[in-house]
Amino acid sequence: MSRDTRAADATHRLVPSPAGRIHLVEQGSGPLVLLVHGFPESWYSWRHQLHALAAAGYRAVAVDVRGYGRSSRPQAPDAYRMLDLVEDNVAVVHALGERTAVIVGHDWGSAIAANSALVRPDVFRAVGLLSVPYTPRGGPRPSEIFARMGGDEEFYVSYFQEPGRAEAEIEPDVRGWLAGFYAALSADTMAAPGAPDPHFVGPGGTLRDRFPAGRLPGWLSEDELDVYAGEFERTGLTGALNRYRNMDRDWQDLAAFDGSPVTQPSLFVGGALDASTTWLADAIRAYPATLPGLVSSHLLDGCGHWIQQERRDEVNEILTGWLSALPTGTTA
Repeated sequence: MSRDTRAADATHRLVPSPAGRIHLVEQGSGPLVLLVHGFPESWYSWRHQLHALAAAGYRAVAVDVRGYGRSSRPQAPDAYRMLDLVEDNVAVVHALGERTAVIVGHDWGSAIAANSALVRPDVFRAVGLLSVPYTPRGGPRPSEIFARMGGDEEFYVSYFQEPGRAEAEIEPDVRGWLAGFYAALSADTMAAPGAPDPHFVGPGGTLRDRFPAGRLPGWLSEDELDVYAGEFERTGLTGALNRYRNMDRDWQDLAAFDGSPVTQPSLFVGGALDASTTWLADAIRAYPATLPGLVSSHLLDGCGHWIQQERRDEVNEILTGWLSALPTGTTA
């Protein structure tokens, strides 16, 4: 069982969306806070936040993004465009009988949350971003940028973008691959200095070649890993990986928003050891221009990528403090 068994008090629901249906888990009552996970995760990544937000007086709702868990998994690869995911989030808010929500995302969920706020400011009144900083649309096509990274090695995003390639690595041993991936990006189990970077694939190799061997990260129990593995063993990884396979389409779809800031009240929380914050340090420094409504920004020392699980109590305190400080009406 999860170490945070209070999530057992939450309610599971299926609601209609452009994807077909979205599975969500909700707890508490009050202003709506929509929680959006990243790769390779599920609503379960927010298990420690659901109770904390509910106890603080919010209606906390964690979704399975389309392609994940019990949500619909459209067959068409181009059904996973960013604008589709934005409309799924809008549909969830309306299906819950609400007009507006605060949206909070982690990893890919951070980008989905930021773009939801950017494209639909009438629905998303404030936005919280975990691990991955906001970077406005702009520059060359993403695939062109990724192809230039790594020299003789291949950047993981390019690796994920080729249909079927990552699935062939992951799906024969989903549980083992997830354990290694989670460990590779966790502060307490990261590879030693000088070890190969797990964000790159060597010639003829796999990502798994770069994962550290040994114990699970401290934030993840064997039973919790079973929850994640069970979902992906049932669904496969294609729906999740299709997010990466639409980045050039997103670049085209969002052309009208080139360079646009997200102006709503915002929050950023990152891990100081996370490549998402070190590689994108310039994006964080640009927040006065790109996130002019930023209320607070935090880099947690000694923290890796899986921030709301690695440092759940600290993140819960930051989230609830930020929510309580939002201007009157932004969480109504």
